[in-house]
Amino acid sequence: MRLLIALILPALSLAPVLALAAAAPVAAEELADGRSGLAVPRFVSIKPSKAYLRTGPGENYPIIWEYVRAGLPVEVIKEWGIWRQLRDSDGTTGWMNKNLLTGERHAIVTRNIRTLYEGPDLQARAVWRIEPGAVVSVTLCEAAWCRITRDGKGGYIPRNQLWGVYPTESIAD
Repeated sequence: MRLLIALILPALSLAPVLALAAAAPVAAEELADGRSGLAVPRFVSIKPSKAYLRTGPGENYPIIWEYVRAGLPVEVIKEWGIWRQLRDSDGTTGWMNKNLLTGERHAIVTRNIRTLYEGPDLQARAVWRIEPGAVVSVTLCEAAWCRITRDGKGGYIPRNQLWGVYPTESIAD
């Protein structure tokens, strides 16, 4: 009887944790070979403030570019094991370890100074203007508009004025 109680009590104490884990949403299950199982192509962001882009999928390949800013958006165009082939906003392609990337969404404001609006409508009140090349957090994209934030300010911008989101992609908070 003591043995049965000793086995049951620890299992009961884990029951709430196991129930929560079972209820948690699962994005995509990583495959045994290191591939993500997520759609390719897709946009991600660089996680650390220093990351190397290489000519091939491995640390023995030469570095072709050093990124020195966290949050830069890049497009995953291929996966090979734990390595992701990326394309940046300038069109440069190379390989980076998946541990240097995050699914947090960022984008780059394109071409000209842009106006951000209070709502997703050109008739909405203009709330601020932003320089081309600014890296912003993307919090929402629906139809032709995205909601972005930077330095505590937020607003809506037409999605075609950003690099880092697809034309029909839906992004929710």
